[in-house]
Amino acid sequence: MGRGRALEAVLTSADFDAELAERYGWINRAVPDAELDEFVAGLAARMGDFPRDALIAAKAAINALTLPTPADVRADAALFQQLVRSEATRQRTAELFERGFQTRGPTELDLGDVLGELKAVE
Repeated sequence: MGRGRALEAVLTSADFDAELAERYGWINRAVPDAELDEFVAGLAARMGDFPRDALIAAKAAINALTLPTPADVRADAALFQQLVRSEATRQRTAELFERGFQTRGPTELDLGDVLGELKAVE
């Protein structure tokens, strides 16, 4: 996705439609719902025709170049836990629940927009 786009996504908490997510590199591709099953079946069949050991080696090589280290994952998890316990997060979460958070409806369906409407908390 790149640093600039990652900052945009994380710092704005905006919703992204499939086409923009694809353009930003957040997803591999956007496939219409009516075509999804056929697309996935074709992809699986194609990969299934390759040698298993080659697929495992390719995945391991890509993982070695692109995945964070276990220490980085632990540090990120610790930071997340610290932020989740903050008073500001508690206040914003309470406001989200007042608006119907975790209930099917406008808050869940348009969460990015709702997050942008929440009052600022110091």
